[in-house]
Amino acid sequence: MLAPLVLQLLLPLALLAWLAFAPAGSLLAWALQALGVVTFLVALGLVGLWTLPPWWTPWLYGALWCAAVIATLLRRGLPTPALPGNGGAWLTAGSGLLLLATALWQGGVALAGRVVPEGPVVDLPNPLGPGRYLVGHGGSTTLVNAHQGILEAESPRLRRWRGQALAIDLLGLDDDGRTRRGLRPEDPARYTIWGAPVHAPCAGRVVQRENGLPDQRVPERDWVRLPGNHVLLRCGDFEVLFAHLQRGSVRVAAGERVSPGTLLGVVGNSGNSSEPHLHLHAQRPGPPDAPFAGDPLPLRIDGRWLVRNDRIEGRAWSARKD
Repeated sequence: MLAPLVLQLLLPLALLAWLAFAPAGSLLAWALQALGVVTFLVALGLVGLWTLPPWWTPWLYGALWCAAVIATLLRRGLPTPALPGNGGAWLTAGSGLLLLATALWQGGVALAGRVVPEGPVVDLPNPLGPGRYLVGHGGSTTLVNAHQGILEAESPRLRRWRGQALAIDLLGLDDDGRTRRGLRPEDPARYTIWGAPVHAPCAGRVVQRENGLPDQRVPERDWVRLPGNHVLLRCGDFEVLFAHLQRGSVRVAAGERVSPGTLLGVVGNSGNSSEPHLHLHAQRPGPPDAPFAGDPLPLRIDGRWLVRNDRIEGRAWSARKD
């Protein structure tokens, strides 16, 4: 909890204050200072998981950066001389250059996550009901999608979960852009997505389901039964996993055939879940003794390749059960 607040709140505000109240006295140093701060803010907006502070915070930082630059120009115009004249000015220039280089590196890796992996792509409608949702993890690089790390796992136990490498985690947003009520409430019911209905986005057969595991208090996790209450649905030559559902909410049985719109369950906080969210991934069918070890498949939702901090709308499904 403390680290995200420092990185996403205190550090950006400190950098903006540095630019606004201690602008460099030479043109080169000030340009590197301003450019370093703005590229850092952009990279942080791409890399950070904006649940607290909310997703619109980077846009606020952008407005504050513009205000700081305009205020400096109105107050004194472009700085002179062109080059730094003392050690302090060169230190400011060097700090700006370091910020710029770091931001370009991290931002470039984050943007690379927007490249869809080669090969077949699964296209599905959003399985969630009406509402607005935020992508917590998603994309094709580890920096924006922690699930990617499973591909580098050496443990045989972890390799049994490789199908999740291109997974998407969806969180709910309220009208103010918040994913929760409070800083980090322990009660999962205080999270916006809690209880959101999950529908079958494709016609298929239920391969596996779990319905009796408890919902965890935040930030507790179940490190053994990772998907928690879930439905694994086979649609043609691929499977889709819907994980971390509420205890007792799963409405389908193993072997049952479902149609698009069939209510599968509602979002909970069971299994290896840091807070209530819907884990969604597509894979090739895995072996019987490792059903989540199939080859991961890229998944587009409503025609979009979703990456961290993207937002998407739910839909009004007909919650039928065939």
